[in-house]
Amino acid sequence: MITSKWDLLDQAHAALRSAVAGMPPGGGGRPTPCDRWNVTQVVQHAAGDQLAYASRLTGGPGPAEDPFAPTGVLAEDPAAFLEAALEASAAAFAGIAPGTGEVPVPLPPFTVTAETAVGAAALDAAVHAWDIAVATGRPSPLTEALAAALRPTADLLVEPLRGFAFGPALTPDPAADPAADPARSLLAHLGRDAAWTPPAA
Repeated sequence: MITSKWDLLDQAHAALRSAVAGMPPGGGGRPTPCDRWNVTQVVQHAAGDQLAYASRLTGGPGPAEDPFAPTGVLAEDPAAFLEAALEASAAAFAGIAPGTGEVPVPLPPFTVTAETAVGAAALDAAVHAWDIAVATGRPSPLTEALAAALRPTADLLVEPLRGFAFGPALTPDPAADPAADPARSLLAHLGRDAAWTPPAA
């Protein structure tokens, strides 16, 4: 397994890897907090996003399909499909030195600092890990520490992407402030309800 040598990204990749590995047989069709997509589509989207980061960093190939229009059809095991994308992303970020001032990323503003680029890729992986885990009845892999570490990137990058990559922010309850409940607060900021559960069949 390739690591990026960036702790935050490696933690987020581990969360996503664990969520996909924990998918039950036949679980790919289950609904997710991304209301237009099922679990397989979220896996495709998350893997495609990581490949898009890798492509922007290295000039190599990007995702084979639009990550924002996943088909819901996979020709291979979801974990193997995801692993190829995570390894490409980790290898690409391993070549980025801390403190680099201009790093290309696939979403606006398209060029950010190394630390912000790492945070953006990690935010994407960690939040989709949460989507997949809660959709398949697994514990949330979005720990309080990981959520707190991701929050500065979310505060910096999310607003211009509302309506495209993120939904409207939810108004969290009083317990969901960033200090008291970093994960719930982060999810609300990204337009996700931390109390989401799959609809009854």
